[in-house]
Amino acid sequence: MSEVTAQMIEQGRNGDPAEAARRRAMLAHVRRARQALTSGGDTQEPYDSLVRLFAESAKSATPIIGLLIGAAALASLRWAEIVEVVSWSAVALAALGLRFGLGSIYLRLPEPDNEAKNWRLLFVFSEACGGLAWAMLALLLLQSPDAGARNFAVVALTLIAGVTALVASAIPAAVGCGIAPILLTSLLVLEPKTLDTLLLALFCAAALGYFAVLANRLYRKALAGLSLQAEKDALIAELEQAKLNSDEARRRAEGANLAKSRFLATMSHELRTPLNAILGFSEVMNAELFGPHNIPTYKEYAADIHSSGQHLLMLINEILDLSRVEAGHYELKEEALSLVGIVEECRHLLALRAKNRSITITEALDGGLPRLWADERAARQITLNLLSNAIKFTPQGGEITIKVGWTGAGGQYLSIRDTGPGIPESEIPTVLASFGRGSLAQKNAEEGAGLGLPIVRGLVELHGGEFKLLSKIREGTEAIVIFPPERVMNALPHLDPNVSEAEIAARAARRARIWSRRSAA
Repeated sequence: MSEVTAQMIEQGRNGDPAEAARRRAMLAHVRRARQALTSGGDTQEPYDSLVRLFAESAKSATPIIGLLIGAAALASLRWAEIVEVVSWSAVALAALGLRFGLGSIYLRLPEPDNEAKNWRLLFVFSEACGGLAWAMLALLLLQSPDAGARNFAVVALTLIAGVTALVASAIPAAVGCGIAPILLTSLLVLEPKTLDTLLLALFCAAALGYFAVLANRLYRKALAGLSLQAEKDALIAELEQAKLNSDEARRRAEGANLAKSRFLATMSHELRTPLNAILGFSEVMNAELFGPHNIPTYKEYAADIHSSGQHLLMLINEILDLSRVEAGHYELKEEALSLVGIVEECRHLLALRAKNRSITITEALDGGLPRLWADERAARQITLNLLSNAIKFTPQGGEITIKVGWTGAGGQYLSIRDTGPGIPESEIPTVLASFGRGSLAQKNAEEGAGLGLPIVRGLVELHGGEFKLLSKIREGTEAIVIFPPERVMNALPHLDPNVSEAEIAARAARRARIWSRRSAA
């Protein structure tokens, strides 16, 4: 067994510094995620990530908008002078470059979310500059008397309004600043004096309004996506935090279990050594091997010392057995055994104790049961613990019934029923826990450590079986131990009229496979 060092104890108290730092970082991440979910409202931008989305869209849309500027410039040469077209192209490209540069710089910032508010204003300004640049194109084409120039200006402005609504949808203010100059210039270009121009103006206004609605819907979609992303991040962060807490609890539990195992191993040795001397010398004194006592009371004292030492030794053994069972270190030494034979041996060992209390023990044992593949010491301890409890809690003149037989599934069971005071249903989990004792047990029976039933349940579970405790107040308690069919060394299981022949054959084949694997091992 490994030693428990001072470093282990200190780590168990304070924890690993690296793990502590990781937990602090995770807690900060959880706080940020929760703040992202609860900040903002309907009148302001709740997620700074939308600014990043705008920067990415502006940067990726730069080549397409650049091509549109070039196409518009080439087409405008038909109605405007080349110098004017070149000048407009320079202004439009400068506005486009401003937006591209701002987006590139923002995306390269180490912590862009910390300055998102100021950058949002810069992006709105850049989008307004782009809208004014396209408005200048319409004003440039107004100088031509050709009606085609006006029609081209309207088409170009409508097209660029749609592009602006798609690109800048992450920031609604940028969409408004980019479309407003285009809308005003379109109305100026059309001069809705006639019915045709009025209808065209209304159509352009409706198209621009549709683009604005489309931009708002895109904004809402992006907002919902970021909300879901923030919720997912918060959930992942909380799951990670729960995992860290679980790892920390497991590490502390392992440290505590190591210290407990070391303590039990040391104390069992330290206690058993003087106990052997106490038991041996008290037995010699009680038996008066070296002569009778001059005072008879000394013999009674020697008997009390011997019985107390035996009780203490039994308590130490129970604590060690329970510790091994709970830690999973109890090794089963499996062999073929007769459950009926073990029950009869245990009943014979405790018959004198039951007789002294005028308790009648009734047996209903199936003598034709096949052998079980189990640990003989564990099976004997299970039977002794249950039978000792039944004798201890049964009043004078009571009755105990022991049954051994088949289960409906083809396994074997052991049932021990007494006529004691019973256990309240609410206290059954308590008595099955380590050191647990029911209220009626404390009043009507001698004191005990409360380890018998937890040891029984642990040993039964190690065999893959099931332990049941049934009780009624003033009627008694029945403890049932069920061994699974896989441990029955018999190819022909008990016939149950409710089980089909196919199910019986499948169970027999399963037991045969398990038995062959165990025999090979």
